[in-house]
Amino acid sequence: MLAEDGFGAAAIAAPAPVSFRESFSETLGDWQDKFADTEWVPDLGRDIGSFTWFRGLATLVLLCGVAISCLPDFGPISGHQKEALTGSRADQMRSQVIAPLAYGSDTGISMAATDAVRPLAQSPERPSIELVATLGRGDSLRRVLQRAGVASNEAQQATDLVASAVALGELKPGTKIDVLLGRRPAKNQARPLDQIAFRARFDLNLEVLRDGARLKLNRKPIIVDDTPLRIKGVVGSSLYRSARAAGAPTEAVQKYLRVLGTKMSVSRDIRATDEFDLIINYRRAETGEVEVGELMYAGVERDGKPQAQMLKWTSDGRTNWFEASGVGQSQGELVRPTNGRTTSGYGMRRHPILRYLRMHSGLDFGGGYGAPIYAVTDGTIIMAGRNGGYGNFVKIRHGGGLASGYGHMSRIAVRNGSRVRRGQIIGYIGSTGLSTGPHLHYELYRNGRAINPNSVKFVQRSELSGSELRKFKGELQRLKRVEPGAALRSLKSVSTKPKMEREINRLMKTSVS
Repeated sequence: MLAEDGFGAAAIAAPAPVSFRESFSETLGDWQDKFADTEWVPDLGRDIGSFTWFRGLATLVLLCGVAISCLPDFGPISGHQKEALTGSRADQMRSQVIAPLAYGSDTGISMAATDAVRPLAQSPERPSIELVATLGRGDSLRRVLQRAGVASNEAQQATDLVASAVALGELKPGTKIDVLLGRRPAKNQARPLDQIAFRARFDLNLEVLRDGARLKLNRKPIIVDDTPLRIKGVVGSSLYRSARAAGAPTEAVQKYLRVLGTKMSVSRDIRATDEFDLIINYRRAETGEVEVGELMYAGVERDGKPQAQMLKWTSDGRTNWFEASGVGQSQGELVRPTNGRTTSGYGMRRHPILRYLRMHSGLDFGGGYGAPIYAVTDGTIIMAGRNGGYGNFVKIRHGGGLASGYGHMSRIAVRNGSRVRRGQIIGYIGSTGLSTGPHLHYELYRNGRAINPNSVKFVQRSELSGSELRKFKGELQRLKRVEPGAALRSLKSVSTKPKMEREINRLMKTSVS
């Protein structure tokens, strides 16, 4: 550029020099702009085969390679390896390793004795043997002891000693017997019996001990509390659940409901505000064992007044539930006199032999010749023998004016005047008298007149009187005096040992005195 100044001289202006830093920054900025403008991750679904597509594919392969190279190693981590055993240590370990003999194991190989081993003339025996024998069902104490290794004569002596204290039949199956056998004098002789101990009854432990050359019996009575368990409570929404919540056993509650069902309707006659009262036979020993028996008393109270009082009582060898007044009642249908089906009903019919209409005053039951015939309920035989067209005939008198008859028997199994129980065999089916084949003709009478057997449900009532009634009421009052939960109180044991006194205290007492 030419310029004209005051002196009229001409000059050329040179450009200023550029530094390396400015040049590098300018170049880096150009590359950053180009990198930013370049599409490194294009959509590979478009422009397939173009330079941009291949550039995106290269980017994808590069990123996948980087990701794969960063995967961790899942191989085992090498830890500390113990030194291999050598020499005597290896031999000792090999003798204890369970391994096949082909691999050098010594397990199972009989090792030869060294010079330090001294042979024994005979192996030593244990000074005594303790074992437990169990009395099985149908087993005897003598056989149990013999199986345990007791000599026959000593087993008999021990059995006789036990029999002098308790009946052998009272020993319950499953009783555990501790047996101690002593040292035998020779190998060809049985070990002597030193001691046996077991629980013979709920209230008795027995021991048979050796006293020199003979055996002696040692009785160890166990204190037993027989106080019945009385449970009372409010009926509430459910009599069963309330009684169970009060601690009554399941079987006792079920029996309680069945007994009350013979007196009243449990669902209709018992209110939620009533109180249930049941007494159960209950025994507990000082050793902690408990025996829960059967239900003894079932009662219901309303506003402090008894609505039902039922006591279990045995009269004339039969156990029944009686009311507080001494009246017992049991209801139920007559049992079938035989197992055969009914072949002819009650009413008018044409007689199969006489061939004219005739009243059939009973039921005919089919059955094979010799099939058993049962008494429909308890009673007394008032006739047992031949009776015209009935053939061999049995007639039983029951209570309440009822009687039953059984005809055409092949054989009679009872005698006139004897007592029979419900379900007892009184004879066998036959075809005696006017009969076309073996069957049973069964009749039922009320006040001497034949009635339809299908229309009667037998109701048996028994009533206590005299001294038996007084005993019954005395037992009822005794049970009602039992306090609820009295059977659960702590039981004092007389076998508790006195507290041991320290020797220094005893000496101090002596010095003071």
